[in-house]
Amino acid sequence: MTDSDVRDALRLVLDPEIGVNIVDLGLVYGIHIEGETVRITMTMTSPTCPLRDYLCDQIVTAVRDQLPNVHDVAVEIVSDPPWSAERMSEAARQQLR
Repeated sequence: MTDSDVRDALRLVLDPEIGVNIVDLGLVYGIHIEGETVRITMTMTSPTCPLRDYLCDQIVTAVRDQLPNVHDVAVEIVSDPPWSAERMSEAARQQLR
């Protein structure tokens, strides 16, 4: 299992308000793999986003479904640095046009 494998799984998780996956939105700040545990550091588009728990549940489900060797998924939501539109990939920008 690689960082790339986890990112591919996370691309299945869409921000329900924007309709773009969380990787291309630039919400995922880091992925740390240790054995069968995956730790994901991410942010939200807004510090007061009401979808925090929903997205965390979606992330855990996507990673476990796509990577059957994963036994534990931990998601840490951080607010520093804050998200900005500059973090979006070109693919996300194209989707939002």
